[in-house]
Amino acid sequence: MTVQYLVNGLTMGLIYALIAVGYSLVFGILKMINMAHGAIYAVGAHMILMFVTWNLGTLPAVILSIVFTGGLLVVYDRSILATLRKKKAPGIAALVTTIGFSQILTNALQIIFGTEIKSFPALFGNKMIQIGNVKFQFSQVYILVVSVILLLGLTLLINKTKVGLAMRAVEQNSRAADLMGINAKGVISVTFFLSGMSAVIAALLLASYYQTVYPTMGAMIGLKGFSASVLGGIGSLFGAAIGGIILGLAESLTVAFLSGAYRDAVAFILLFIILIIRPNGLFGKAKISKV
Repeated sequence: MTVQYLVNGLTMGLIYALIAVGYSLVFGILKMINMAHGAIYAVGAHMILMFVTWNLGTLPAVILSIVFTGGLLVVYDRSILATLRKKKAPGIAALVTTIGFSQILTNALQIIFGTEIKSFPALFGNKMIQIGNVKFQFSQVYILVVSVILLLGLTLLINKTKVGLAMRAVEQNSRAADLMGINAKGVISVTFFLSGMSAVIAALLLASYYQTVYPTMGAMIGLKGFSASVLGGIGSLFGAAIGGIILGLAESLTVAFLSGAYRDAVAFILLFIILIIRPNGLFGKAKISKV
């Protein structure tokens, strides 16, 4: 029975990892927490549902949703956040702006799609697989495979490509990167687009798994994804992935040995404990400040 809960925990942990990666990507470049990421997740789920109901097919629906959601984040950054950076506004201004943008997106979803819970198609089927005493849905296999491929792909992109090198250069010093001929604005746009893509893929996997969507669906999972990124060390993709998996397993074991009523609290209790013991997260690096 414990193995069953571990499988379920790993499934949710990988979803949290995808959400956490979105936070870490933006924070790594701009040192800013995008609190609209949970709402972006909800937007992605509703876009996929809309395109699927138009009978466009699953793959075109996902691609269009990624383009729309990623593009929305890019436009938001170029029109609002970039203006704040240009005016050298304090970090709290950008944080409050992302919270406001989150509310705008959530209310827009409520106006356009309604406030009720809507049915989402089981795009990966409802087939059950049993290995010994462990039962799991075939959709959980998709979550495992797609999540691992995406996380590995993002890691290779950042560490082994010119785009990733440019992202790391902008992260260290955006002005120096500009002087070296790197388009810092373009790199930031790519980062926001990749953040939106990870949120859409997470929305696709989880919405298909639970077969429901609703406008406020990103509120709690957004907070848990943020907790996972801080737990692993925000700004580190590897840390975000590990933080998400730890969080998912901790929740599942809480359900197994205590009660499902406590699962949401576990994310934040675990976060508090880790931050007290290791303020920079499990894989975060302490900054060295020169006086």
